[in-house]
Amino acid sequence: MKPKSGVAVTHEIPTPAAGDLVVLSDVNKHFGALHVLQNIDLTIGHGEVVVVIGPSGGGKSTLCRAINRLETIDSGEIVIDGKPLPAEGRELAALRADVGMVFQSFNLFAHKTVLNNVTLGQVKVRKKDKKAAEERARQLLDRVGVGSQAEKYPAQLSGGQQQRVAIARALAMDPKIMLFDEPTSALDPEMINEVLEVMQQLAHDGMTMVVVTHEMGFARSAANRVVFMADGRIVEETTPAQFFSNPSSERAKDFLSKILHH
Repeated sequence: MKPKSGVAVTHEIPTPAAGDLVVLSDVNKHFGALHVLQNIDLTIGHGEVVVVIGPSGGGKSTLCRAINRLETIDSGEIVIDGKPLPAEGRELAALRADVGMVFQSFNLFAHKTVLNNVTLGQVKVRKKDKKAAEERARQLLDRVGVGSQAEKYPAQLSGGQQQRVAIARALAMDPKIMLFDEPTSALDPEMINEVLEVMQQLAHDGMTMVVVTHEMGFARSAANRVVFMADGRIVEETTPAQFFSNPSSERAKDFLSKILHH
């Protein structure tokens, strides 16, 4: 499979601000007999863009989902902005509002307009005034390039437009960090770049991001750091330049040779 290299390098990668926003310490997770996260240690700084890549089934999506407790962990600790991840209840709901999540399926409310999709969480969770929430929603829809679609329903939009609405919806909560779990894998090839461009811009604007993706062009151009996962472990983590030109592990060399030369 040939990598899609349509993402142009248009920006300098910003330097992350000081301080750690997310810290995973010795995190383990099993699905039955499968040890899907094995002793994971990972630190994500404020304003850092960390791209997680690796073969399917390596634990990438589980890692991403563990950061906002969509997946519980068996042992270890996850700390977000200085606070351990709460197990459940009101504290967890508050934390989820601080951690934006964009999935491969867009998860929009089909029976609500695009504008309502982006307004709802602001009013219900952030207790914003409806008028202020709508104003913010329109700003964000413009920012991701779908402002003219505000009164439509999700089914009337292309997949790329729906994913951009999903990004706007997550941004509307003013999250501290955005998690992207294979955000382009359900899209037709011609729609992938329109979503990656929005993500590229977010990275440039200093949003802290963890991105699980197969898009190597994005990993090269937007990441501060590449985390390579296989078989439930972090095999290596380094800069994109180092990873793509000179990976240190045989596992990564093998992975790159398969995806970059077909």
